[in-house]
Amino acid sequence: MDIRTLSYFVTIAEELNITKAAEKLCMSQPPLSSQMKALEDELDTVLFIRGKRRLQLTDSGKLLYRHAKEILSLVNKTKEEIRIMDKGMRGKIAIGLVEGSAPIIAADWIERFVSQYKNVEFHVVDGNSDELIQKLRSGLIDMAVITSPCDNTLLNSYKVGQEKMTAFMSKDNPLATQGDTIDLSMLKDEPLIIPSRVAMNTMIYEWFKEIHAEPHIVCRMDNYLDVAALAGRNVGISIFPKTSYILNDQIIAKEIVNPERYVEYLFVWLKDKPLSLLDEAFIDHIKAIIKE
Repeated sequence: MDIRTLSYFVTIAEELNITKAAEKLCMSQPPLSSQMKALEDELDTVLFIRGKRRLQLTDSGKLLYRHAKEILSLVNKTKEEIRIMDKGMRGKIAIGLVEGSAPIIAADWIERFVSQYKNVEFHVVDGNSDELIQKLRSGLIDMAVITSPCDNTLLNSYKVGQEKMTAFMSKDNPLATQGDTIDLSMLKDEPLIIPSRVAMNTMIYEWFKEIHAEPHIVCRMDNYLDVAALAGRNVGISIFPKTSYILNDQIIAKEIVNPERYVEYLFVWLKDKPLSLLDEAFIDHIKAIIKE
């Protein structure tokens, strides 16, 4: 049971078809079938139930598949570590960032990391939190900064910042002249523009429940430029993080108070997903900064 045989087995287990697996491995079918038969003989078990068109993994096959994936992942990681030891830290890190404070937070991390590792390149992806979580799951990015809350059964998470929630409104709105801050209760009958993320919707509804009211939602959206345009035309008052303020002479920003409302920023990556040595180094780098 060597690395090559395990690699063959994993390919068959994923294709569940000897012919397709042989094509993927660029080899003929008979020697591949012989390798699997020899592996079953060595382990004294049946790994596949052989149907006419499709294979099926036995319980023993499922167990071997799980461990074989772990072994192959460790082998690849070891190769990468040796390569990095010989040539220095290099490669690409894909990170997703929500709008607001996330780019400001991540800029410090990235600046300090690339000053130490000159051959590392970053690929930064924008999106709302739900979009970034989906990109994590599909493997398009390796890590992200999102807004809370998140599913802790799916994601490792570290709090990396928080930000006041703010009401953005047209200067023509009657509330615009009433102080530098605004009580949440003053917004209960106002048309509101809020983030489209389900978790943020739920959070805002909970705020209003505390004051025995229900928000009057006229629009849900994510792009802050669009938010500023609608707020400036007095379509509604937007509730967004403070740093989402766009310089616009038609709108003003008021922090929500009594009590103050905050959104947390979380640094996240998938649980149970093997990480490259470069990703692990960057995560350790961020953890060290958080502890400072």
